[in-house]
Amino acid sequence: MEYLKEMLFLGACKRGPAILPGKIGLAFLLAVYPVVIFGNVVAGAERPAVSPKIYSSTDRKLDLGVVHFAGGNSLHFSGGLGSGAYRHPSLPPMVFQTVTDRGPGFSCKKGRKLTGLSMDELCSGIKGARIYPLPAYAPSVFTVRLEANGRFRVLDVVALRDRDGKALTGLPNPLGKGKADIPFDAKGRRLQQDAGAIDPEAMVRLADGSYWIADEGAPSILHVSGSGRVVWRIVPQGMENDLRAARYRVSGGLPEILSMRRTNRGIESLALSPDERFLYFALQSPLANPGTRAFKRSRNVRLFKFDRIAGKVVAEFVYVLDKPERFRRDDSRKQRAVKISEMMAVGPDRLLVLERIRESMKLFAVDLGGATNILGSRWDRVSTRPSLEQTPVSESGIRPVSKTLRFDSDFHPDIPAKIEGMALLGDGTLALVNDNDFGIKGERTLITVIKVPDGK
Repeated sequence: MEYLKEMLFLGACKRGPAILPGKIGLAFLLAVYPVVIFGNVVAGAERPAVSPKIYSSTDRKLDLGVVHFAGGNSLHFSGGLGSGAYRHPSLPPMVFQTVTDRGPGFSCKKGRKLTGLSMDELCSGIKGARIYPLPAYAPSVFTVRLEANGRFRVLDVVALRDRDGKALTGLPNPLGKGKADIPFDAKGRRLQQDAGAIDPEAMVRLADGSYWIADEGAPSILHVSGSGRVVWRIVPQGMENDLRAARYRVSGGLPEILSMRRTNRGIESLALSPDERFLYFALQSPLANPGTRAFKRSRNVRLFKFDRIAGKVVAEFVYVLDKPERFRRDDSRKQRAVKISEMMAVGPDRLLVLERIRESMKLFAVDLGGATNILGSRWDRVSTRPSLEQTPVSESGIRPVSKTLRFDSDFHPDIPAKIEGMALLGDGTLALVNDNDFGIKGERTLITVIKVPDGK
C-alpha cells in the first residue's frame, strides 16, 4: 500500500500519467484515490497512456426505418441510445444500460438543409417550432453487451410507459412556467404537446431493478419501475400543474428557480451514491436567469443532491464550467457551447463529471466537500438581482465545488464527438457512449472503452 500511495502521489504531481500497478482497476482508483483517475492531465500536458477501444454495431434493433418528407428528401433514422449510461454492479462485467432521449427531431431552421423544404412547408413558418419525424417514438432503456469481436449487441429494450402501460412519447410538455417547443410532424402538421412526455438524458439503476431518469425538458427527475412504468416525476415547484394530465404521479419537489432553464438545456446528468440513498444531478447549462444574456455568458451551473429516503433536495452547489477555448478541437469562443452531459458518483459526495462542447470532452474529479450549500438561499429566489448566473463566483461569496481535470479527449481525436453516456464496466474500464442524434446526419452510435493507465 505504501508503494501505491507513493506512485499515486508522484502521478498527481508530475506532468504526464501516473505510474500504476497493472492490476489496479479503475473502480478501486475511483473509490479510494479519485485524484489519479487518469493521471495528471492538464492543458499542454503530454499525451496520457490511455488506449481507447471503439465498439460499433449492426444490430437490427437500432434500425428505425425511413421517413419520407412529401416533396423533399427522405431520412433514415437509427437508434440513438447514448444520451445516458449506467452499469449496476449486479450486471455481468461487459453489460451495461443506456437511455435514449425523446427521439428524432430537429428545428425548422435546420430542417431546410436536411429535407430540402422551406420553413413554411415544414412548420408553417412558426418561430421556435421543431420537427418530430417519428412522433410516436417511445424513449427507452437499452441493455447492451460488448463483444470480443469489437461489436456491441442490444440484449433488451424497455420502452418507458405511463401507469396504464401506454408508451410515452418524447413530444414537448405544455409548460406555463417554462418555454417548450411547438411540435410538427414530417407532413407539416402541427402536433399536440403531451403532458406525460419526457426527454431522458441520464439514468441510474437501483438494486431493486428500478431506475431513476433525468429529464431535460421540464426539467425533472423520474422514478421508473424495472418494467419501464413511471412511478413518480418530480418537477420544479409550480410546474406540477402544467403536467396534471400526465398518467402518473407528478409533484413539485425541485426548486422553483429551475423553471428558468434554457429550452433543451435542462437536467442532463445524474449520479447515484454508492449506498443508493442520494442522487446527484446537474443542469446542462447555466439558467436563463433572468434571461438569455445571462445563460449565454455565465459559467455557473447548479448541481443538486437529492435524498431518496426523505424524497427531497437536501443540497445545492455551484459548479463552474471550463472556458470554451480549453476545448481545442471545437475552436469555440462561445461560453454557452460548454455543457455538462454526464456524471458518476465515485464515493460519498465525490463525482466524475463530463464536460463537453461537441468534438471535445473532459472528465473532472469533483468533490462537494467544503462547497457552499446555497439551497434555500437568496440565490434560489427568481427575484434576486444580480442573479447567480449574472455574478462571477469570485464575487458571490460562494465556494464552488472543487474540480480537477483527469482526462482530455483532445489527446485522442479518434474518440467520437458528442459523448453523453458514461458507465464503469466490471473490469475497471470506462465506457463512453456518443449521442448520434438518431443518425439524422448519418452518424453511428459508438461505444469507446478507456483502459486504466498501467505505467507500461
